[in-house]
Formats: sequence, C-alpha cells, structure tokens
Amino acid sequence: MADEPDDTVELPAAAGSFANEEPAVWNAYGEFGQACSEAGPLDDETRRLVKLALAVGAESEGAVHSHVRRGLDEGLAPGELEHVATLAMPTLGFSQGMAARSWIQDLTE
Repeated sequence: MADEPDDTVELPAAAGSFANEEPAVWNAYGEFGQACSEAGPLDDETRRLVKLALAVGAESEGAVHSHVRRGLDEGLAPGELEHVATLAMPTLGFSQGMAARSWIQDLTE
C-alpha cells in the first residue's frame, strides 16, 4: 500500500492543481509518505486505520474521505472504518465522533 500520489486516481481540484503546478514538491511529498509507511512494523490495514484516525482527529473531512476510499479499495469493511469514528468519541467528544461517522458514511452507505 503506497501513500504516494497515483496517476490513475483523480485528485480533488486543489490537490490536482498543486500537483500540476509543483510536480517536484508533489512527488517529494509522495516519496515522504511512502518512506513513513515503510518505516515501521505496522501492516497495511493497521496503517490505513491509523491514518483514518489521524484524519478524524485533525477534523479533516477531505482526508477522512481519502482514507475511507483507500480503505474500501484495499478491502476494509465499512464497519471497520466506521468503528474508527466510534473509538474517537471518548477522546475527541461525541459530536466530533458523530461528524467523523457522517464523513465515513458518505462513502460507506
């Protein structure tokens, strides 16, 4: 599972514009993401769920959508992805967990 940019995936407008305007920076960012993914012992599924949780914690709807899309493509079940939002509730608060659940369900329902 690579987290570097993939030319076969259509990027959101802002990211796509940036990738076209600054390809060296975009490619370096992708290489950095790949290096971070390979730096530790976590398996692909665990890394995806952790990245989803970090996106939830950062309150980034776009990043949540991205990691949910990737998770579904990688074979994660909707319930596994939705569980991340439930786990966020005691730490981040019920309302943030519910917001994250709605962002996840944008793609799982």
